[in-house]
Amino acid sequence: MDNYILAYYQGIKDGSQTVGKWIESLYAKIVSDLEHKKIFFDAKQANHAIEWIEKHCFHVEGPLAPDPIELELWQKALISCMFGLCDKNGQLQYREVLLVIGRKNGKSLLSSAIANYIFREKGGFGCRIYNVAPKLDQAEIIYDGVWMMIQLDPEQQALREKVESEREQTHKKVKEEDSLIKRRRSDIYIPKTNSTVKKIAFSAKKSDGFNPSLCICDEIASWQGDAGLKQYEVMKSGMGARPEGIMLSCTTSGYQNDSIYDELVKRSTRYLMGESKETRLLPFLYMIDDIEKWNDINELRKSNPNLGVSISVDYLLEEIAIAEGSLSKKVEFITKYCCQKQNSSTAWLSTQVISKCMDVSIRIEDFAHNYCVGGIDLSQTTDLTSACIEIEKDGRLYVFSKFWLPSERIDEAADRDGVPYRLYIQRGLLDPSGDNFVDYRDCYNWFVSLVEQYEILPLVVGYDRYSAQYLVQDMKAYGFKMDDVYQGDNLWGVMQEVEGLMKDGKVCIGQENDLLKMHFLNSAVKMSTERGRGRLVKVSPTAHIDGMAALLDAHAVRQKWYAELGPQLKNER
Repeated sequence: MDNYILAYYQGIKDGSQTVGKWIESLYAKIVSDLEHKKIFFDAKQANHAIEWIEKHCFHVEGPLAPDPIELELWQKALISCMFGLCDKNGQLQYREVLLVIGRKNGKSLLSSAIANYIFREKGGFGCRIYNVAPKLDQAEIIYDGVWMMIQLDPEQQALREKVESEREQTHKKVKEEDSLIKRRRSDIYIPKTNSTVKKIAFSAKKSDGFNPSLCICDEIASWQGDAGLKQYEVMKSGMGARPEGIMLSCTTSGYQNDSIYDELVKRSTRYLMGESKETRLLPFLYMIDDIEKWNDINELRKSNPNLGVSISVDYLLEEIAIAEGSLSKKVEFITKYCCQKQNSSTAWLSTQVISKCMDVSIRIEDFAHNYCVGGIDLSQTTDLTSACIEIEKDGRLYVFSKFWLPSERIDEAADRDGVPYRLYIQRGLLDPSGDNFVDYRDCYNWFVSLVEQYEILPLVVGYDRYSAQYLVQDMKAYGFKMDDVYQGDNLWGVMQEVEGLMKDGKVCIGQENDLLKMHFLNSAVKMSTERGRGRLVKVSPTAHIDGMAALLDAHAVRQKWYAELGPQLKNER
């Protein structure tokens, strides 16, 4: 039997299939997991889904309507991943599927076909399909696509004609009538299997009672903030009784900030970078890699896998010509055809890069009598806060960090974050501070101890402008040069330099600081397409990145003052 997963991956490797880094990472991971028997491939299930769709699903609009669908290789590989990859118990491996793809690449058609397959073939008795969107007219697109495919299916047409003929002759209910698919006011319905397809819009009043076999979240990038997050979680939690229930989110990129789309993309990029322990997420992120090449047809193939099929090269070239003459059209093009959200967040540094920087042999006392720069992130005095120093020696940067937590909140924070904070206290990486608030003088005393105990002299200390002003005043009174740092996309150049230094192995994290490593892994980048700059954000709302924020404060002042202080900061003597 054909294995379209391996065929597609082979095409990616030999260059016959042009994809971006995230799609290549996904298929590399899947192939590796298959080789190591972490997951298993059921070719019969995969090929049955493909063959059923090509036989029973049809184009419902455009020049190809009403012809049967002929799936492209990328689509066959996607369907094989969804329905052919299984866990050790033989059940579908993936419960959450995210497809991010350029406009006019057939995502609604493919979603309708998948819904049709599960509704009529895969879902079994009592199957429930939901098409969800913020507004009902958006939810109707895939819903209507399913119904049109059913109407065009010769199998259903023949059954309908047979039932109508026998009913006219007998004037009684016909046996096969329960197999005839009906469109009622609220749903599409199969009486024989008690299966339904429904379209629903967001509803604050009805927030439970769903039991999806398949939930299609259409254009999820347009789902607004809290309402979108809650609706997604409602539908996902409703799948608890369905061991093979699937959340399928299909979308181009969009403009909503802090949305469920942002959360899914951050989770997906962490997963693809190997930073997540998730096992049920299947992200197909068809995005361009280089935003500077947004108008390059070869780069655009990465976000438009159906180029030359449902979307023509001539059409894209015309859209590019329009976008090149208008900033607003350019932003729209980059968002909708390149799948680069105007403000999008992705995981930043990989475990491999961060681990390369960890050095258990480095101790702070080894750097006595040296100059350095410092950084402070003290914006949350009721929670975890951080300070650090950055010491240059022999062309490398050595980083030492310190953390504080209110002493009365340590156990609460440990339970909330799942982090062994008391272990870090024993190892000297974290100190209790104050009772319910961090005492800023503990941060002050740490910097003073560097000077008085080790003669490590911070020439300038960067701090975020929300830091306690009492701390800043006391630091200045002692003699420290203080410089406030605005933590926004103005630090993009600093972040790029830090990333480059870490990848080159020129940053060393001392004291086996696992807590700082955790903050590095929690760091994501939120890009502004319009400005072409990124800023530091958390990979999830509850994650901590204070250690990374403090490091960027330190590196920002180092970069700013290096022309003046460089000879001292190099510590060449």
